[in-house]
Amino acid sequence: MRKVIMGNHAASHAVRLARAQVIAAYPITPQTQIVEELSEMCASGQLAAKFLKVESEHSAMASIIAASSTGVRTFTATSSQGLALMHELLHWASGARLPLVMVNVNRALAAGWNIWTEQTDSLAQRDTGWCQLYVEDNQEVLDTVLQAYRVAEQIALPVMVCYDAFILSHTYEPVDIPDQDRVDAFLPVFSPTRLLDPLNPCSFSALVQPEHYMEMRYRIQQSMDEAIGVFRTAGEELHRHFGRRYGNLETVATDDAEVVLVTAASMTGPARLAVRKLRAEGVPIGLLKVRLFRPFPTAEVRAALAGKKKAIIVDRNISFGKGGIFADEIRAAMSNVDERPKIFGYVAGLGGRDITPAFLEAIAREALEKEDPPELEMKL
Repeated sequence: MRKVIMGNHAASHAVRLARAQVIAAYPITPQTQIVEELSEMCASGQLAAKFLKVESEHSAMASIIAASSTGVRTFTATSSQGLALMHELLHWASGARLPLVMVNVNRALAAGWNIWTEQTDSLAQRDTGWCQLYVEDNQEVLDTVLQAYRVAEQIALPVMVCYDAFILSHTYEPVDIPDQDRVDAFLPVFSPTRLLDPLNPCSFSALVQPEHYMEMRYRIQQSMDEAIGVFRTAGEELHRHFGRRYGNLETVATDDAEVVLVTAASMTGPARLAVRKLRAEGVPIGLLKVRLFRPFPTAEVRAALAGKKKAIIVDRNISFGKGGIFADEIRAAMSNVDERPKIFGYVAGLGGRDITPAFLEAIAREALEKEDPPELEMKL
């Protein structure tokens, strides 16, 4: 079935198709329509799930941690200050090795008070042990939520699917909604091996002595390393079932490019147009879309950028005192590569300011003209 729907409803349909069993909801702009639509699906019988109306985002995460511990498939969604309020419990979820899936609609953090898009809210959670994916359009929202469940349940770690406030959340686009039987073939029934079971008593999240704690952290890191390949395989399986392909990265016209523009999320759409125009003028530029941020696909980034003269990274986020977060990750990834590009890092679009094809084209032309990159360039 093909429908014109907003990005938030694309996420709702994905959760329905995934047959989530417990949904915890606390509304916050701009994710509210996700849980509103899911509440209607539960009330109408479209989705046989327990719908929990909780008193805060902290409670929403606590609820799905508890539910997932009993062996059921869970879901919640949040944004901005709500995600910040969840921060403590994000560590509990990953430390307990729970395969939660959460959508975060990227929204700027206060102050000043702002409801428009920026990625700093989710990127500020990058060290909590959650996998993170950043998606470009509404179709990718639906498909990535399904992919997230498949990977989370395979590696026993939570996954956060992130997309831009209003640019995707409230914008209507055509979305292919697959049949339930096709989704069931892609996403099998959740069959956990570790769960609260009176017939097989276990302890969960208990006090851990120093001689065991580091081993637990080591295993999380091992699973994160494994997840890079698991995400790649799940993307290939998704293509086999639904005909749409998603890698950890996407490259456009990079084979013969000397310069590569690097973007993530909805900014990639206008970047495609900017690169197409510059290519038509004979500029040897390509595009790299980073989709998987945690775990960071270092080897794939190195393969895409090695031998290039310049990499121009545009970040819709900022780590104060350091700069754009994607740019910093890419600098680290390329640090031991002999033929590495010069990294030009730009911060733009904070708080929902428009990023247009012309704007990205201007950034690319500026970087092409400069010999050496600035320490940090904020484009107002």
